[in-house]
Amino acid sequence: MAEVGLLPFARIALQVAQAVLPRYRSRFSKHQFNQPQLLAVLCLMRYEDWTFREAEVRLGEHRELRQALGLKSVPDFTTLYRFLQRLDDVTIDRAVGETVRRLRGTRRKGRRRARVAVDATGLAQGAVSTFFVRRMHHHGQKPLPWRHWLKWVVVVDLDQQFLLSQIARRGPWNDCANLPAVIEMASQQTRIGLVLADAEFDSERNHTYIRQQLGAQSVIPAKRGKKTWRIHGVRAQMRRAFPRRVYRRRALIESLFSSVKRKLSARAPGRSLRTQKRQALLLGLSFNLYRLRHRYRFSRMSTEPGYVYKVQLARRIGPRQEAAVEN
Repeated sequence: MAEVGLLPFARIALQVAQAVLPRYRSRFSKHQFNQPQLLAVLCLMRYEDWTFREAEVRLGEHRELRQALGLKSVPDFTTLYRFLQRLDDVTIDRAVGETVRRLRGTRRKGRRRARVAVDATGLAQGAVSTFFVRRMHHHGQKPLPWRHWLKWVVVVDLDQQFLLSQIARRGPWNDCANLPAVIEMASQQTRIGLVLADAEFDSERNHTYIRQQLGAQSVIPAKRGKKTWRIHGVRAQMRRAFPRRVYRRRALIESLFSSVKRKLSARAPGRSLRTQKRQALLLGLSFNLYRLRHRYRFSRMSTEPGYVYKVQLARRIGPRQEAAVEN
């Protein structure tokens, strides 16, 4: 990435990894590389969309990067692959929780509970060009090269634009039943006051869980089923008087997906489903590390041109002087 150097990202990734992982798995380890260093390298791979062999080559070429990670030698690509196979979901979740703790530490005390959104997006299994896939499908009338893809479900803090929790599984799949689990993981990181989701997660059970178990407000459009069906409870309220103004903020999670795929990667490479899941979860962790690096530059992301400059200008000279400059 051209926006942010590798060295600041590597330092932050190493600090977070040291907070959640012991240095070595056992006292019989070779002690050539420690676990935080290898986890930081995996995050760098997701940050720059490297392969295992490319990571080995880049670390060998970049002496300052090795110094930032505390590496005395370059790890072989097989060392990185085997560490990825040993890495479990719990460790990645703890690392995400550590980034959330640091990101939310920058918020002012006394602010209201978090407003979150739940949504899912697809990640490619490999590096095949999407242009090649479309051309083969439309012009050659050939079937798509895959029947399944990886589905990445995330819970996002809409005010600060970072991940609170995430899960990954093979798609296509309806994730309506997974909403309580992923929201429960997010509630362990911060107090939730509002949950926004699209019609995929529409069910009376999800509304009941959010409102009774978490004490939060839920806004989910009641569009599942036919209009002639008679529905009751919260779903009937959503169909009768849907809060469109509140629901508009759900679009911010689409901005986060766009930022992840443009700035980091749009794929979760791997031959096995287990490896693809690990790559997807590491992608979410790497994005939080990226946001941790940018926490003092802007409060939220936007695809509008010049948005970052406007926010920096407003913070430096004030909103009134900024309006005068624009006029």
